[in-house]
Amino acid sequence: MPKVYFVGCGPGDPDLITVKAKKLIQKADVMVYSGSLIPSPILKLCKKGKLYDAAKLVREEIFEILQKNSKENKIVVRLHDGDPTIYGAIKEQIDNLQKEGIESEIIPGVTSFLASAAALGIQLTLPGVTQTIIITRAEARTKVPEREKISELAKHNATMVFYLSVHLLSQIVKQAIDGGYSKSTPAAVVYRASWPDQKVIVGTLEDITKKVRAERIIKTAIVIIGDVIQPSSYEYSRLYDKTFTHSFRKAKKT
Repeated sequence: MPKVYFVGCGPGDPDLITVKAKKLIQKADVMVYSGSLIPSPILKLCKKGKLYDAAKLVREEIFEILQKNSKENKIVVRLHDGDPTIYGAIKEQIDNLQKEGIESEIIPGVTSFLASAAALGIQLTLPGVTQTIIITRAEARTKVPEREKISELAKHNATMVFYLSVHLLSQIVKQAIDGGYSKSTPAAVVYRASWPDQKVIVGTLEDITKKVRAERIIKTAIVIIGDVIQPSSYEYSRLYDKTFTHSFRKAKKT
């Protein structure tokens, strides 16, 4: 049966690609990749395949390449930066392929918000602070439901992660404060997480926009808001507490 692989290649550092993704790229006869978001060392892994830059193509052209070559029993890879399932527009591709009797398989990748957390050296959930991560994007040409407005999501005071939105940072900050975050809430922007030119900017909702503007960052960045960035206090995990019993260890007597 014809098949297309939707492969996540990670956030930028070539060493963060999965073994499975690397093997598929090396075997690919045809690879459609996400433009400049894919590092050249990863593209060079595809030694025998024909490469197509998706940034220069429209939906119909991409679909035609995937369909035609997979029906010729070639190994076809649709290569995405980070992880294909997060803002990857893969649903429409998979559905169209399915109509043509073509199978799809998704190979997950390390996504940029995780690489951003690593760059910041933080834990995105902390006992006593928050146990929730909200992943979203600011509204622009792509609309969001009313219930998902930033001011609505901000009411949870959880860790918030924004993709594709750093150019709308002032709007994010205003709505986050309107929703309940204080101006002193920590905020961070990580530009090109894990790439050689990575930049990490940390501040608060009050000053993060000014700091980011000074660095002239308008794209390819993750925005994170929440007390986990610089917690004033937090609780230790119960999992390793000596008074805590679970299925692998009994509590120790004090």
